[in-house]
Amino acid sequence: MTPGAQHPDDPAAQPLRSDAERNRERIIAAARRVFGRDGLGASMASVAREAGVGIATMFRRFPTKEELVEAVFLDRMDAYADAVATALDDPDPWHGFTGYIEAACAMQAADYGFADVLTTTFPTAKALEQRRNEAYEAMVRLINRAKATGRLREDFDPSDLVLIHMANAGVVNACGDAAPDAWRRVIGLMIQSLEAPARGLLPDPPEHDALYKAMLRANPADPTTPQPDKSN
Repeated sequence: MTPGAQHPDDPAAQPLRSDAERNRERIIAAARRVFGRDGLGASMASVAREAGVGIATMFRRFPTKEELVEAVFLDRMDAYADAVATALDDPDPWHGFTGYIEAACAMQAADYGFADVLTTTFPTAKALEQRRNEAYEAMVRLINRAKATGRLREDFDPSDLVLIHMANAGVVNACGDAAPDAWRRVIGLMIQSLEAPARGLLPDPPEHDALYKAMLRANPADPTTPQPDKSN
């Protein structure tokens, strides 16, 4: 140890660790605001500006964008998974199914960042992806229950829920504050189209691997070094 250096167990070193934690929380809070307003396309530099920290501090706390996304949205993904669980508890499977779609799409409409998260996969964000997978498995059970009642059309595929979220994200991002409730109209039209008896056959759903690749391709740039801020 060099002369004058603080030992990591020295109480005098505690303020440094507290400062680091405060910076982390400031960055997360700022990212919630920036991603919620601008979506996941917002730059790391814009988050750093919002947090009032330097870009170097940003990358010390969150070396990759995926790590920041996970820190910001893990609790949102928990709420999303809880919405599926609530739907499964509904004694009316069709009501539970449609209620879930409305609740999940409302979460997207309330937060542009989360609208993107539901249609994007983040392979290195293990906790986030685990919760997504748990929610997906619950959704499959939800779909099967709704089909068993005869209310949900038989050719509905779990991948259709992903497509609904993609479509809703597009409407939310396109309409913005100009028509903030437009998504409700679109989802209402979709729900009515899902109810049996179906008026006709649907085209084949996309292959699940192909849909995963599409979600992976939607992942925003994940720099490991500071990049120029293109938002100016």
